[in-house]
Amino acid sequence: MSDSYVVRSMPVDQAVPQERAVFIRKTYAHLAGAVAAFIGVEYLLFQTSLAGVMIKFMGSSRYGWLAILGGFTIAGWLARGFAASGRTQTQQYFGLGLYVVAEAVIFLPLLYIARYYSGPEVISSAALITGLLFTGLTAVVFFTKKDFSFIGSILTIGGFVAVGLIVASIIFNFTLGVIFSGAMVILAGGAILFETSKIMKTYSTDQYVAASLQLFASVALMFWYVLRILMRFSKR
Repeated sequence: MSDSYVVRSMPVDQAVPQERAVFIRKTYAHLAGAVAAFIGVEYLLFQTSLAGVMIKFMGSSRYGWLAILGGFTIAGWLARGFAASGRTQTQQYFGLGLYVVAEAVIFLPLLYIARYYSGPEVISSAALITGLLFTGLTAVVFFTKKDFSFIGSILTIGGFVAVGLIVASIIFNFTLGVIFSGAMVILAGGAILFETSKIMKTYSTDQYVAASLQLFASVALMFWYVLRILMRFSKR
């Protein structure tokens, strides 16, 4: 399609079964593509000195990590805006691509530390666990057909509390332990249930790019905290 492509307003749950099936297939194909792109970008970043620069910057000041998180938040906000409201495919794919690159950069220091201090197998284990959890939660939504939109307010409150704790830990220099990471895995699981349910209710049949971005964000959040938990118990 050309850049004259315009998003239709028909919600997925009002479309005919064939269109719903196409939407679901495209959404998860784009999610798989985003994950593959994330791995590719991460591989390229590992060939540079960026990880060392970021770790040094974060270690030089307690506010270094806060600055990186701030930049990531802005990039994520812009990416979601492009993917959700872009009137052309180019704008929507730009949003998804921007978010994938932003995630790859923000993950770089954590993956670098995990690889060299806990061992590369811990990354594979975290990816496997995240994949299994995502598959199970997705199956719950599709097989039960339950509407999980009711947990949206819980996720919003939980998200604000989590951000507040993260910012406070940076400013006041205290560590958020395994319990916090476990709570964040649960929060990410709730987000997967919510987003999987939401894409069938609020997205149009042509918004599979935006839907895949939201799912990718939830998967990335879960992977981050599963990896942190495994790193805690897998130090060399």
